[in-house]
Amino acid sequence: MKIGIIGLGNMADAMISGMLQKEIVKREEMIGSAATQKTIDRMAQKYGIRTTLDNKEVAQKAQTLIFAVKPQFLEDVVCQVKDCVREDMLLVTIAAGKSIGWYEKAFGKKIRLVRCMPNTPAMVGEGCTAVCANENVTAEQFAYVQRLMQSFGQICILREALMDAFGAVAGSSPAYVFMFMEALADAGVAAGMPRQQAYQAAAQAVLGSAKLLLESGRHPGELKDIVCSPGGTTIEGLKVLEEKGMRGAVIDAVLACVDKTRRL
Repeated sequence: MKIGIIGLGNMADAMISGMLQKEIVKREEMIGSAATQKTIDRMAQKYGIRTTLDNKEVAQKAQTLIFAVKPQFLEDVVCQVKDCVREDMLLVTIAAGKSIGWYEKAFGKKIRLVRCMPNTPAMVGEGCTAVCANENVTAEQFAYVQRLMQSFGQICILREALMDAFGAVAGSSPAYVFMFMEALADAGVAAGMPRQQAYQAAAQAVLGSAKLLLESGRHPGELKDIVCSPGGTTIEGLKVLEEKGMRGAVIDAVLACVDKTRRL
């Protein structure tokens, strides 16, 4: 098997979907494991890949082994599979808060490891994934992992020291954006809009704004100024957001995420 995935949750689902759609790997070249029969049956039916409840089986058969489990389960998973990991295998992790050094110590031998930090928009092919690698990973292997991650969005090559910050900005922020959109829709409903139309308007506004920022290459402050007419309605709304401390609240939230990640 070219690729084995331990953990078949939402992020693994997005990764498998992207890899198969971009034809980076064939379904018969992939094997995955999960903790429940329900999950492995669902993924086998959805994608036609081989699945198992045995993490060791995945490690024994894979050339590239992806750890897609939550950080609190990693130690147990590594203990289960470390004797099956060969020196020539490529290991990939998407777990938050666990450094390359942690994996090297946990395995207790030479490993080739790429650390990745994807976010949930990968579920619709619009992810943003940070990647870094230890010194044992070859340039060819690193390029291969980048191709895997690009199958469901964009990538950002970072120094490992910046991974926690990236996770707080790109990984956690979709939750803040969803909360913001919900608040926008609630305000629309309060002003008389039907809820479904309010959600649609809020979501499309956020989508379009993000696309405008990425494609124009302009500073977000400059784009904000374009929306604000002198003496207009938008600047009045921005005044309220500034009074309520929106910028400071967002910054504090991101820094709280960084701190929590470092304590995992």
